[in-house]
Amino acid sequence: MSKTRLSLVVLFLSILSFANAGAAVPSNVNWTTSVEQLSENEGVIRWHAEIKDGWHIYGLKMPSLDTSVPPPTSFDIDSIEGLQLIGEVEASETIENHYDDVLKLNLPWVSGNVTFSQKFKTEPDVTGVTISGTIHYMVCNNESCTPPAHTDFSVVFGKPAKTAVSEPVSVEPADNAPAGVSPVELSEWWEPVEMEKDNISDASRWSIFIFGLLGGFLALLTPCVWPMIPMTVSFFLKKGKNRSRSIADAVTYGLSIVVIYLVLGIALTLIFDAGKLNEIATGAVFNLIFFALLVFFAISFLGAFDIKLPSKWSNKIDSKAESTTGLISIFFMAFTLVLVSFSCTGPIIGTLLVEAASQESILGPALGMGGFALGLALPFALFAFFPSLLKEMPKSGGWLNSVKVVLGFIELILSLKFLSVADLAYGWRILDREVFLSLWIVLFVLLGLYLLGKLRFPHDSQRSHTSVGSFMLAILPLSFAVYLLPGLWGAPLKSISAFAPPLTTQDFNLYGGTFKEFHDYDEGMTYAANNKLPVIVDFSGYACVNCRKMEGAVFDTQRVRDAIENGYILIKLMVDDKERLARPYTVEEYGSTTRIETVGDRWSYLQRHKFGINSQPYYVLLDNAGRPLGPARAYDENVDAFVEWLNKGAEAYNNNSEF
Repeated sequence: MSKTRLSLVVLFLSILSFANAGAAVPSNVNWTTSVEQLSENEGVIRWHAEIKDGWHIYGLKMPSLDTSVPPPTSFDIDSIEGLQLIGEVEASETIENHYDDVLKLNLPWVSGNVTFSQKFKTEPDVTGVTISGTIHYMVCNNESCTPPAHTDFSVVFGKPAKTAVSEPVSVEPADNAPAGVSPVELSEWWEPVEMEKDNISDASRWSIFIFGLLGGFLALLTPCVWPMIPMTVSFFLKKGKNRSRSIADAVTYGLSIVVIYLVLGIALTLIFDAGKLNEIATGAVFNLIFFALLVFFAISFLGAFDIKLPSKWSNKIDSKAESTTGLISIFFMAFTLVLVSFSCTGPIIGTLLVEAASQESILGPALGMGGFALGLALPFALFAFFPSLLKEMPKSGGWLNSVKVVLGFIELILSLKFLSVADLAYGWRILDREVFLSLWIVLFVLLGLYLLGKLRFPHDSQRSHTSVGSFMLAILPLSFAVYLLPGLWGAPLKSISAFAPPLTTQDFNLYGGTFKEFHDYDEGMTYAANNKLPVIVDFSGYACVNCRKMEGAVFDTQRVRDAIENGYILIKLMVDDKERLARPYTVEEYGSTTRIETVGDRWSYLQRHKFGINSQPYYVLLDNAGRPLGPARAYDENVDAFVEWLNKGAEAYNNNSEF
């Protein structure tokens, strides 16, 4: 069997298994891990596999025929100081070769129940060593295979830990326990609590819908969408139906646009799931790619080159719309609009989905894409119903290229937000606040000069004078650039707090006034207990737009600042902090094992485990035992309500004689 054919077969098996599995891979093998102490500092780890009837896992060694041969079963044990492995992993059953009818190969595999063992030793007099790692395996039957999978394990050798493995502080107390605090006290701080939700506001959901609606209206002005207006009018003029039929066709056309975009947004969310989409959105790879894409689109809009989908795609869809009748033809016309406009609407849609992913549910992307589709569909539905409206529309020409260039500037400006997210999450410090603001100031000044006619790009028409309209528009970016200037010296600039890096990244700050805050939960709780003060925990994220809005509109006000500085210890925890932990560990969560590898993973787990929620921003008030002093709060820019919430929490703390 050739290597190429073998690769294709394995690829086909993987795809087939994904299709059969749907959203989740079937559990055809159940792993349990245990450890046996053979002597004071010697032991053996045992991994027991219960394999479902008709299925098998592969051996510890596979033939070196090709990289596409199914992967062997393997056990990765995390490196721990003083831990030495003795020999290799051994299986309790003889793993014999079997003929694989699909791959046409003899491959080693085992079915039924099997136990794998690995001997080890530690330094003398060492107790309570946590040994963790990952099992890698692939499960197959005679017809298909599930995708290569892995499961984490964690066992304690020697004296058992004081608390359950689900408490992260019991897994790594040596790295994270502050001086003078016992693991039992830390466990109390991490103990789950029942939280009353004071104001889980719908404001952020409405903001996503409105943002999508505005994005749809903005897309109407893009050079990809504008040419579709006469095509739409021409299409519906040919139908020549009566008034009631025209209304029905126009509504069908608008609804088709909404449905196509809505399905697109929901499909992307279901493929990745909302939580995974949010995780991807905070990663360096995604943000750097999106930054590069926006810069690429901006350079195109400025006139360096044109981005067009292959004409045969849109022509084929358009001809399909012309050749069909009834509802199908209207749907194909809507699909033509979506396809042709995608090269311009793609960046808007991508930005929208990233913001919507912060909702941690499918509702966010549905609202965002629904708003976008509605904003784009409404004008086209009107054009379909009133073809004569086309006569009132300005003809495309030099003004449309000016709109295109302005959009290019806007995309350059917005691209810096994505670069900033990656920079903050990974702590690179290449785009601190003053650098970010300097770039924005320059771009807004250049945009103002362009509107005044002082800059010309390749496809711009010659202008002998500056029109009154251009002059009035130029005032906006130039004034905004002046507004940004004080930010270079530390001014809070509340209107852009959702986009600019936080003040803590600015080296030069004449305004002062930044909070003293802790970024480690246990450290902050220890400080609060020693100083007899309540705690406000702020679950935030570098990519969280609403978190930046809350900081600018609420936390930077003098009333809130005074209430926190005079009565609380602030602990801000970034759930998307990508800094690696010195010792990754595992926790039991929702019946499965979760691996905690980064600082952000740790704080995200704390929020889920202790408070039962995973959205940001999220604010809780705690006493020195980690118990809530009142209901939690989410995104709400009502300063009076926030101050009242802080005062009630302080009153509850002072009325507790225990503290």
